[in-house]
Amino acid sequence: MERYHHLRIEGVRPLGETARDLVIHNGRFVRDTTADVIEEVLDGGGMLALPAPVDAHIHPDKTTWGGPWLSREPTESLAGLIAYDASVRADMAPVAERAGALLDHAIAHGTRAMRAHADVAPQYGLDNVRGLRAAADARAHLLDVQIVAFPQLGVLTAPGTDVLLEKALDEGADLVGGLDPVGVDGDRDGQLDLLFGLAERRGVELDIHLHDGGASGLDQITEIARRTTALGLAGRVTVSHAFALAELEGPELTAMADLLAGAGVAVTTCALGADPVVPHAALTRAGARVAVGSDGVCDPWSPFGNAEMLDRAHLLAYRTDARTDDELAACYRLVADQGADLLGLDRVGFRPGEPADLVLVDAPSVAEAIVRRTAPSVVVRAGRVIARNGTLLPGGPA
Repeated sequence: MERYHHLRIEGVRPLGETARDLVIHNGRFVRDTTADVIEEVLDGGGMLALPAPVDAHIHPDKTTWGGPWLSREPTESLAGLIAYDASVRADMAPVAERAGALLDHAIAHGTRAMRAHADVAPQYGLDNVRGLRAAADARAHLLDVQIVAFPQLGVLTAPGTDVLLEKALDEGADLVGGLDPVGVDGDRDGQLDLLFGLAERRGVELDIHLHDGGASGLDQITEIARRTTALGLAGRVTVSHAFALAELEGPELTAMADLLAGAGVAVTTCALGADPVVPHAALTRAGARVAVGSDGVCDPWSPFGNAEMLDRAHLLAYRTDARTDDELAACYRLVADQGADLLGLDRVGFRPGEPADLVLVDAPSVAEAIVRRTAPSVVVRAGRVIARNGTLLPGGPA
């Protein structure tokens, strides 16, 4: 027999609105119902209720979260970072253990879903995909995870990677990834032919890392958009990082934004360190999807990161010089609404029928919560309280 769960959260302010009660039945918001069917009551204490955020770009297989401190070596190139990462992997704890610890932390701080990239290369085989899948499956009741088979060492420059990318789809990966067709593989059409061919044949989405800037980067973005349109893959292709977009302004930016929106190509950005941040306001005005992710978290590339998406909204706001309440709130909409769109999830708008995935934050407004980096006090997943004050509740959802 199906077990029904009812929760009333009393006196909260959804998105800063006037305080009211939220009533949840079996994981979704419903209109008010009689008190005698309410199984659990939570005093919201006037807190701000926000849609649970989505981490649209993260690399849990690389993390050292929960393990010993790793001293990083200096490097000034992408190739150097990749090489150092590969050199220290053998001494790290199993992927499932490290990734699991990071996923637990993200869940406890409100993340409802993530798109997670796992390195696939001849020297790794499919170990990273398998380990990340195991960690995600163990937490499937708490977190939705899409796994991208990511060719960190290149697609064409690491022979055998193409075969592994396809095998990864049979062993836990949901999407196919790519990496700088020109900057890493030196062959724009060669890599894109392979990736788009695989995505079309297997009926999966594509998520391509693109760090290349300048004319080369823009040319690759344009070609990705062209292929997406030609193959009817609108809404199924993402360009991650897309650093070249940060170099555009005026009519050139408008034209590129219209191109991406028309092709249905999404973009993710991470506001990480000194990395370029895509001009998300111009892109979203044009109708292009832009989502936000953590990227690497405490891994061989960098000691920074925490997989806390409200904190990431703060970094995005800071890096883009957001000042007004509307500008600050727009950064959280990217983290929550646009992230949900990217992963194919229902948005959380606190309306009847929508999923009851939310966080309660002790802050007067969305803008102040972002600026002050106020961590969630309560995390609700599918209508059940799963974490308080950054700690997962023992034994699963309450």
